[in-house]
Amino acid sequence: MFAVTSVAASMQLEGVLQVTHYDAYLEPKLAARTISGSVTLTLEDGPAVAGVVRLQKGDLTIDAVAQDSEPLLFETAGQTLTIHVRATSVRPRRVTVKYHGAPRAGLVFMPERQQMYTSFSTSRWMVAADAPDARATFHLELVVPRGWAVVANGREVARRPLSESEDVSEWRQETPVPSYTFGFASGEYSSVVDREGGIASRYLANGFSQPELRRVFTETSRMLKFFADKAGVPYPGDSYTQVLVPKTAGQEMAAFAVVSEEYGRALLADPSVVSLLAHELAHQWWGNMVTCRDWTHFWLNEGFATFMAAAYREHRFGREVYLQDVAAMRARYDRVRNAGHDRALVFPNWDAPTADDRTLVYQKGGYVLHLLREALGDELFWAGMQRYTQTHFGQSVTTDDFRRTIESSSGRDLTAFFAEWVYPVR
Repeated sequence: MFAVTSVAASMQLEGVLQVTHYDAYLEPKLAARTISGSVTLTLEDGPAVAGVVRLQKGDLTIDAVAQDSEPLLFETAGQTLTIHVRATSVRPRRVTVKYHGAPRAGLVFMPERQQMYTSFSTSRWMVAADAPDARATFHLELVVPRGWAVVANGREVARRPLSESEDVSEWRQETPVPSYTFGFASGEYSSVVDREGGIASRYLANGFSQPELRRVFTETSRMLKFFADKAGVPYPGDSYTQVLVPKTAGQEMAAFAVVSEEYGRALLADPSVVSLLAHELAHQWWGNMVTCRDWTHFWLNEGFATFMAAAYREHRFGREVYLQDVAAMRARYDRVRNAGHDRALVFPNWDAPTADDRTLVYQKGGYVLHLLREALGDELFWAGMQRYTQTHFGQSVTTDDFRRTIESSSGRDLTAFFAEWVYPVR
């Protein structure tokens, strides 16, 4: 057991250390709606000096922090955890945090439906660095009831019994991804798996038949091919899972997504309403792998996914459908602008976004990409999008990275366009 050690005053320590890998052991309790666990952080190599690690912890309670089984000094302030790491020649440096809590957000417990699943953000249920440029690999051991299906990041590498009624499902995400894309879903789900082009498409739900699941997600294989073609980069993995859950606005995580059962039923009634499925899958390229460097450039995630969903609907259902989607983006944006709430796509801050702010990032962002497409023409626009994605795949980016890449690819000076539509509103 670790002793709990805390300090109230800061110490004179050198360097801010970054987390490169998380090893997590999590025990969620469905009926109690609580979670306990430990996470071992692997820290970047560097000089053998002391340093600090700053993480987010939501409302979780920190029980202990240790380095090489020896207690470490740490302090908490609001939702931030600061750990004071000792100087050592041992490489890599590893720090273990034990914690527990009853998350009010980020982890949804549905005991009445026998399932649980994560949503934004990771630090609500696991201590983590929340910044979008904080990429790391992830190893998860998740305690679940016997017989429950599980999906998490990467691939399942083992499943072992823990007791007469519980198993441990073990997953590994070996490609570094932003920590906000960590997650899992587990429950009494039925499962369907389709394979095409070397990728396994897995569908999970409770209360849908296997034929219904295939109808809900019938577009998945086409979407995977379309986005890979437009990106010029293959899907970053060998499987993709989509889960229907009782209640969510839709959430993408590395290698899987959750969408609502209500939306699934809407797809059964009208297979063309695929925008949300396309939006979440597009994030596997634009968001998860080409990621905004900080939240002020969040439109590079959400505006891109919004636009790419419309582009997919154009590909499948024709130009008129695409133009209807663009008109809907423009209408949402116009309402915000007419109310006097227009802002730059590059936000000066993203501390407490309003509903109007989100409309700008999503709908204005998607609309601006449409305008850029119209300005450049399809050949130059899609060539530029492909070069941007290929150049920055697996990296964190700013709007200037996007502008420079599109200008270089197209040979056009886009200073005026970005000044009018992207940078601060005059």
